Amino acid sequence: MQTKLTELLDIKYPIIQAPMFLVSNVAMVTEAMKAGIAGCIPALNYRTLDELRTAIKELKANKVKGGSYGFNLIVNKSNVKYKGQLEVICEEGCDFIITSLGSPEETIRQAHAVGIKVFCDVTDLRFAKKVEQLGADAAIAVNNEAGGHRGNLSPEDLTSLLNKELSIPVISAGGVGCKSDIDRMLNYGAEGVSVGSPFIASIEAGVTDDYKQACVDYGEKDIIMTERISGTPCTVINTPYVQKIGTKSTWIENLLNRNKSLKKWVKMIRFSIGMKATENAAKKATYKTVWVAGPSIEHTTEILPVSAIVNKLVN
Repeated sequence: MQTKLTELLDIKYPIIQAPMFLVSNVAMVTEAMKAGIAGCIPALNYRTLDELRTAIKELKANKVKGGSYGFNLIVNKSNVKYKGQLEVICEEGCDFIITSLGSPEETIRQAHAVGIKVFCDVTDLRFAKKVEQLGADAAIAVNNEAGGHRGNLSPEDLTSLLNKELSIPVISAGGVGCKSDIDRMLNYGAEGVSVGSPFIASIEAGVTDDYKQACVDYGEKDIIMTERISGTPCTVINTPYVQKIGTKSTWIENLLNRNKSLKKWVKMIRFSIGMKATENAAKKATYKTVWVAGPSIEHTTEILPVSAIVNKLVN
């Protein structure tokens, strides 16, 4: 399974353990590296820059041949910690950065200056061409089978289009839960895959056993879109609580969203409330079960170590 991604990151298999808010941690990425893939953690999983610095140092100490580690940065204005996070990552070093939700220009400039590769989340050709022009090392094609905030195009349509139009490698994100899915993405022209939801039900994941078990008990048909977390569509497991609160923004939110001067504040408040609910459901027992996941949990049949999940993906 040697591809341009395995060459870029010096890994055994062309797989990135996707960065997942609240879920990803040092233990997961360490085991991912030992299994021969890359692992990535959202910088926002750390409340302080000192905690982020400590995590980087731990991963650096745990680095093994055939594995790779990186961090995900939200690069738009909503992330007030962005500049400090980028500074710490560039000071301490890592193998790669994945950018999301904004222009990666500053990240690419600073990261390349210290030898860190930059991959950029994209959902369409226009933005993909833009990040290529800015010097991105690869484009992560977020398709309509991804968990969380996803794109609009199918894996085949998006990956094939970007592979045809770009000169940088394309990494497919979404819809991978087994080896045949990986083979399918590579056949579409991807040089690798980003896999998230199957790793939620890992022993090393830093979430509740209830969340992990939900990824076992529920399947593809139980994944729905909701606007009640961030104000924009996001995939979650259709638990009784999600059914109770509904999936659409409230009438007052819709009304306020029509006011240009208030729209930004409404979205910020909705995002804050939604993220707090998601964090509570992920980290402690609560009846408010808002669990983010993608349809690839269809292939999750038990809670396993990261190493065993990787083995299932490559064999």
